[in-house]
Amino acid sequence: MKALIIEDEVLAAQSLQKLITEVAPDTEIIATLQSIEESVVWFNENAMPDLVFMDIHLADGSSFAIFEQVEITCPIIFTTAYDEYALKAFEVSSIDYLLKPINRNDLTRAMNKYKSLVANNSVDNQALTNLLQHLGTTKKYKSCFLVPMRDKLVPLPTASIAYFYIDTKMVKVVTLEGQTHYMSQTLDDIMEQLNPQDFFRANRQFIISRKAIQDMTVWFGNKLSINLTVDIPEKIIISKAKVSEFKNWFSE
Repeated sequence: MKALIIEDEVLAAQSLQKLITEVAPDTEIIATLQSIEESVVWFNENAMPDLVFMDIHLADGSSFAIFEQVEITCPIIFTTAYDEYALKAFEVSSIDYLLKPINRNDLTRAMNKYKSLVANNSVDNQALTNLLQHLGTTKKYKSCFLVPMRDKLVPLPTASIAYFYIDTKMVKVVTLEGQTHYMSQTLDDIMEQLNPQDFFRANRQFIISRKAIQDMTVWFGNKLSINLTVDIPEKIIISKAKVSEFKNWFSE
């Protein structure tokens, strides 16, 4: 079987290739591509592989842009680090997904599904079309912000953020490691760019990350006080009116 890897992180591509050779030793990795542009050129110049492993987020944009420029008729196993909101779409299609960091069990499951589809001649290319249409109408959220540091702008992955906090009209963003950066956007604008599955607008002062929540304390008047894994400048209080919404969000 000939397989193609589309992944812009060199170490992730190497790790995936190593796992593939362990799980499916009869698989030949014919190429590893890192961008939309490189992938489009490759598909225009080469025969279709038997299977493609495709990262959703590439350095030059979403990999779904590849399908707008070339026709891919082979099965695809997507890999993703941030698109948890799209997993239900993958689960109902004949195309599988691997959530990073990829482990041996997940890869084995995906390869077994692929082999079963091929053996039964039931690879459904329409499922890919339906999936792309679904994701095309799904809102895309920020996976990274650019924040100022001295005379530079540095990338700050949303996955590393513990909370956003407004202090005297200045928005601070604090990472899970306790580092502080400043942003010029308002909390309202920032919240619009965040995946609501991962972040919650606690009150006027705070947007908090699910990853940073340590526990909660029942507060006066049926409110909740949220305790994070990092230091906070003041108590994070969830009002009585928002407690039910917060509990539903956190227990999803």
